[in-house]
Amino acid sequence: MSTIFGPVHSRRFGVSLGIDLSSSGKQCNFDCLYCELSPMQAITHQKSITPVGEILKDLKESLLKHPSIDVITLTANGEPTMYPFLDELIESIDSIKGDIQTLILSNSASLSDEKIAATLLKLDQVKLSLDAATPDIFRKIDRPADGININEIIGAIQHFSQAYTGKLFIEILFVRGLNDTLEEVAALNRALQNVRCERIDIGTIDRPPAYPVSGLEFNELYALSQHFDPTLPIHIVSRTHATATPSSFSKDDILTTLDKRPLTSDDINALFDETSKKEFQNLLNEGKITQVERSNIVFYLPFENSERKRPKIAQKS
Repeated sequence: MSTIFGPVHSRRFGVSLGIDLSSSGKQCNFDCLYCELSPMQAITHQKSITPVGEILKDLKESLLKHPSIDVITLTANGEPTMYPFLDELIESIDSIKGDIQTLILSNSASLSDEKIAATLLKLDQVKLSLDAATPDIFRKIDRPADGININEIIGAIQHFSQAYTGKLFIEILFVRGLNDTLEEVAALNRALQNVRCERIDIGTIDRPPAYPVSGLEFNELYALSQHFDPTLPIHIVSRTHATATPSSFSKDDILTTLDKRPLTSDDINALFDETSKKEFQNLLNEGKITQVERSNIVFYLPFENSERKRPKIAQKS
């Protein structure tokens, strides 16, 4: 079985060729309630390990077949940082990838390990998950292996974000009745204040989960986004199985809304009724609304506040 999958097109990351670092099956230090993989007790070390040479052989063959790739994504049926030869693999990929970016999708649990953090510094892009910021909710939603502590994870994310020079993304996945309270959002908000990142992507369940849990509607995600500090680069990513009731916005409402939380075209299409969309387009044509692009995502915001907002959307370049 090949360790490579794709290419797939990601709106957030471009055309991606994936590397599965646990192709034999699920191996993870979390057993998240929302995972699309079957339930399995969380572990701390991989038991079935794919040789680096096999991965590189598969990758070289795939790159020959698919030369127009934006990013090589390190992922797994589980947590990719558990792969014991990750540093060697990344250096080997760097020697053959050319201009292609490297990306890892991690649950952040191993980031407090200094060797793993140093390895991730070598990647062009890193996406770290942070589903909760309080110990109780963290244990309930992510079901970590023994010894994994959310406060250590938060500290490691904050420290890593200050040292990392690539593009860092944070992802929060909301589960109904667990981390969707204002108290948990406030805790996440505090944790993220000291994180320098490109974007904070918030979403919900959009694939059949391992356990009987459910996601949020788009309107609920949008409402939660309003409780994050306006300086944080929040982006709502999940719309599958989500519905929104478009509302009417005056010109002043539109400018006020965009000033508080810059929106994407998808957000606008979900939130604004047809008349409001026309008002938005008029404001855009008049130059009262401008746009900034952050890693494939275009955000709209009031022009007069663009210089003030620009560093808030892009905390590092």
